[in-house]
Amino acid sequence: MPSAAPTKPAARLGSKIRLLRRQEGLSQVQLAESLGISPSYLNLIEGNKRPLTAPLLIRLAQQFKLDLKALAPEEDQRLSDDLMEVFGDSLFEPFSLQALDVRELVQNSPDLARGVFELYRAYQHAQDSLGTLSAKLSDGQGFDPEATRLPSEEVSDFIQQAMNHFPELESAAESFWTSVALDADHPYPGLVSAFETRGIQVRIHRMSEGPGLLRRFDPDRRLLSLSELLPQRSRTFQLAHQLALLEHSELLDRLTNHSLLRTSASRALARVALANYFASAVLMPYERFLKAVKTERYDIDILGRRFQASFEQVCHRLTTLRRPGAEGVAFHFLRIDIAGNISKSFSASGIRFARFSGACPRWNVHAAFLTPGLIRTQISEMPDGRKYFCIARTMQKDTGGYRGQHAMQAIGLGCEMGHAKELVYADGVRLDQPPVPVGVTCRLCERTDCEQRAFPPLQQALKVEENIRRTSFYAQIEGN
Repeated sequence: MPSAAPTKPAARLGSKIRLLRRQEGLSQVQLAESLGISPSYLNLIEGNKRPLTAPLLIRLAQQFKLDLKALAPEEDQRLSDDLMEVFGDSLFEPFSLQALDVRELVQNSPDLARGVFELYRAYQHAQDSLGTLSAKLSDGQGFDPEATRLPSEEVSDFIQQAMNHFPELESAAESFWTSVALDADHPYPGLVSAFETRGIQVRIHRMSEGPGLLRRFDPDRRLLSLSELLPQRSRTFQLAHQLALLEHSELLDRLTNHSLLRTSASRALARVALANYFASAVLMPYERFLKAVKTERYDIDILGRRFQASFEQVCHRLTTLRRPGAEGVAFHFLRIDIAGNISKSFSASGIRFARFSGACPRWNVHAAFLTPGLIRTQISEMPDGRKYFCIARTMQKDTGGYRGQHAMQAIGLGCEMGHAKELVYADGVRLDQPPVPVGVTCRLCERTDCEQRAFPPLQQALKVEENIRRTSFYAQIEGN
């Protein structure tokens, strides 16, 4: 049975308009008057009960001083942004492509636009592995086009399309809670008992028995082994994860039988991601977690202690609160390493992440490495005028003892400015202060006065003035 079709992106425009209106401090009557419509009609639009006409879209863009693409359906906007990054490659410089050209391509020929994106993605991966590709061709092995797509990219697209909300997994987790009656404060013993009733023994193994091994299930011996290096909360999470693989394998198979997951590797990786989702839903049951989230105003440390979850697990769970009628703040989430590589990303806030190049160095998630373990806040503004409130903090994985590697990564979490006051992290922060100008990536950012620019902007020719030295070779003073 196919999974339920995702909500159409256009249906989310009403909440976006409501958020923009509140962000500007306007009542429905005031905005309706400036748009030339009745307050009752605006109320229907914000409730997604009336469509937005093209003239209204234009007036809204003018009212909020936004690029029209900021009011475009999410899927169209995402594809437009992806293609703009594609055309940011120096390969396309002779053609002088503009953002308007790209948007018209997406609107008029979406399948062709996706085809161009997939072609470039194949080209990019082929370039990255040219030596290996040449060796395979010379050996007569041929070229597998599926090898040009990273499984992690396909899984990321799959999760993004679902808006990181899987109702069937939520229901499965709730059913498990009902059947087992876990202790909300101490779920670990209950999970161990659940395995024992299924004839599976749970044991803790020494590090010397399996260096680097955190969890191993032996189906023949009916034995689940967890590492002594895992803290209690991580052992609990691993138990719930393994339970998903054992009890809901058919559901995981059905959910991952998806057109975006084209290879066995991507489907296998998606199964792991969905098993993690189930584990989070078990440790942090939807209704109880959402109630705590609103009571504690998204204080991640308090939520982590209450639900015995790590900082990253709580951040992940916050992005899944998309149940219709019981939604949390729409967040974006990313995880990077100290070299700037993005290993995980998801966006419900509308912000975009680069696919083929580095992220903007002005994002506070990079600066988090300067203050390990501390929360950093930032008010940022994208080139289209949309403002975001973001937090960032490092986390260190410690699962190898004294001689083990203690890898450090940074987590970034953010939302549109209209939701900032709902977060405890905004207390004491002047929300009307000048925002930090940020972008997706240098080639797509039109700010010419940025001192941290690494490449010239896509839509402006590089001007080399040999008699003038600026703070950045690629930065030009606006107006010059």
